[in-house]
Amino acid sequence: MDSYTLGNGNGMEVVVWTYGATLREVRVPGRDGRPENVVHRLPALADYEDRPTNAYVGVTVGRFCRNVAHGRFALDGTWHMLDRNEGQHHVHGGTYGFDRLVWTATAARTEEHVSLRLAVNSPCGDQGYPGDLHARTVYRLDREHVLTIGFRATTTAPTIVGLTNHAFWNLAGTDTRRAVDGQHLAVIADHVLEFAEGQIPVPGPPVPVAGTALDLNRGKSINGVRLDNFYVLDDPATCAAELHDPTSGRHLRLTTDQRGMGVYTGDGLDPSRAGLCLQPGPWPDAPNRPDFPSSRLDPGHTYTSTMRYAFSVR
Repeated sequence: MDSYTLGNGNGMEVVVWTYGATLREVRVPGRDGRPENVVHRLPALADYEDRPTNAYVGVTVGRFCRNVAHGRFALDGTWHMLDRNEGQHHVHGGTYGFDRLVWTATAARTEEHVSLRLAVNSPCGDQGYPGDLHARTVYRLDREHVLTIGFRATTTAPTIVGLTNHAFWNLAGTDTRRAVDGQHLAVIADHVLEFAEGQIPVPGPPVPVAGTALDLNRGKSINGVRLDNFYVLDDPATCAAELHDPTSGRHLRLTTDQRGMGVYTGDGLDPSRAGLCLQPGPWPDAPNRPDFPSSRLDPGHTYTSTMRYAFSVR
């Protein structure tokens, strides 16, 4: 396992591990000019390898993040059985998903940014998925305190794919041991998916958030608010979400090309609520829901996904 540090020369640094293509640290200055790490991290590599203690902290999740009901889906009339690692369901790529693999890495630098390109190959049948899949994660940091995470994948046979990053953000600085309570969150979305057990979406369209505690369009403090929901984003290329810490002044604006985003307040972390997970990506159980955006990838086509984290002080 290798560790890479990307610095932009203006006080921001990003640390990435090849194990799980993991975002280990993001050091960003606050109002006082002092950089602090703003993503939750585990103490050592052994903790990342220990599944009961690692809630996918900072990792690249795949082949398909989120849930697949009953661990099965059909393509062109053929049913495929996936590894069931969450009761009777499949979640986040299976027992040995992309978060458990060591990726190969290549660093690069231009006048505008520094980047790290990580790659992994997943053979046909890996965790039950059809097709050989070649996947790539790219972390890019520019001089304006913008971290971009991009994903690409190609396949040799029809398959499903949906990659994301599973970082838990805490703009107070994780070294302060402060929970995310008191920070302000806005999610630009008018609808959420309604879940049954195992966070499998129920039949029917997304439900409105207007008039409910899940309406975050205007932003509010998440002090005491428990979230583990999937939002249908309205205009994610303009703004998917914003997070602000009034004490440090740090502000995060997230944009993406994805049409949905999981939001989780980290209540199951140790310590609880040590970070907030903002997880753009495919819709839960999309392989079994023709009414959802498709997660299918065919040979000759390329899967892409991008998320952009812009940091500032306010």
